[in-house]
Amino acid sequence: MNSPPLGLPIVYLVDDEDVLRDALGWLLRSRRLLSEGFASAEAFLAMLEAKDPASRAAWPPAPSCLLLDVRMPGMSGLALFERLVERGLVGALPVIFLTGHGDVPTAVAAVKRGAFDFVEKPFSDNALVDRVEQALARSGEAIRARLQREGVQRRLGELTERERDVMRLVIDGRPNKLIADDLGISVRTVEVHRARVFEKMEVRSAVELANLLREGEANP
Repeated sequence: MNSPPLGLPIVYLVDDEDVLRDALGWLLRSRRLLSEGFASAEAFLAMLEAKDPASRAAWPPAPSCLLLDVRMPGMSGLALFERLVERGLVGALPVIFLTGHGDVPTAVAAVKRGAFDFVEKPFSDNALVDRVEQALARSGEAIRARLQREGVQRRLGELTERERDVMRLVIDGRPNKLIADDLGISVRTVEVHRARVFEKMEVRSAVELANLLREGEANP
């Protein structure tokens, strides 16, 4: 199955310093990367909350990365990161912390909790953008995996109960004759159901079907 095309990558910048957000935005534009800035963790959360529930479940829709300052007035970067962990977002939205020297231990602990990396201020422009591009690549992989799972579940939902019964036995490696005996139907009926399963699941063999379900983390 071909991977669907994804939207343009975007980098979210959450830092209370206007000058730093502007500088990061310019740096990213110089590498042809889109960005969107937020002056606080609360503002970023408000953006997420403003989305309808269906959009939140499928967010982000395009490869994304979050550059997040550790220390900010109000909600800290670490507190925002914990909210994102709770929502299961840090896989598709890798977080790179921007940290001062005194916050390095905190940033290291966040990496152990699932953050992508941390970059100490003042940072090397090239090194930072290189890590951003690697984070965006990981985000794209996570989004494609999510879309794969959603696609498999959607196709499974189109199967009838009898088609599911046949599919389970096909995956077990049973020949049509034994499937017919187990289900109390004719071999010809098994062949028809088998063909419909392959068509609906968009596969050409039992091996391909088993691989699809495994990659899609789906139970037949």
